[in-house]
Amino acid sequence: MGVLYLLSLLAGITCMLLLDHRFRLFFWRDATAAAIVTAVGVLFLLAWDLAGIGLGIFLRGQGTIATGLLIAPELPIEEPVFLLFLVLCTMVLYTGARRLIDRRVARHGGHGGTTGGIDTNPAAPAGTTGTPVTKARENV
Repeated sequence: MGVLYLLSLLAGITCMLLLDHRFRLFFWRDATAAAIVTAVGVLFLLAWDLAGIGLGIFLRGQGTIATGLLIAPELPIEEPVFLLFLVLCTMVLYTGARRLIDRRVARHGGHGGTTGGIDTNPAAPAGTTGTPVTKARENV
């Protein structure tokens, strides 16, 4: 049972990479850029954790599903794996959402359309964006 959390994190990373492979969102779109973003993200969050540990804010919890192996005081071996999962999940969600928004904008002609209720061109004439143009703006 001491490796359940670590195995769950590795399973989550595998699922994110499979999603990434299927839709070519992050690593399978540009591996070099994805590796740099992932490394910077993990190192930043790890530095954040170490600062919190140094200030006495972050403490390691006791759990039967964790390995109990520490790579530094109060820093279990699962933490960098969790941070890797967090960065990977964030980037897959971001690039997936970005692709959906870009497709929607392209489908509606790029300008003058809406993206899920968000006006892309609020200065366009009334009726084309869903945003009413006031008389004051029309008289300028």
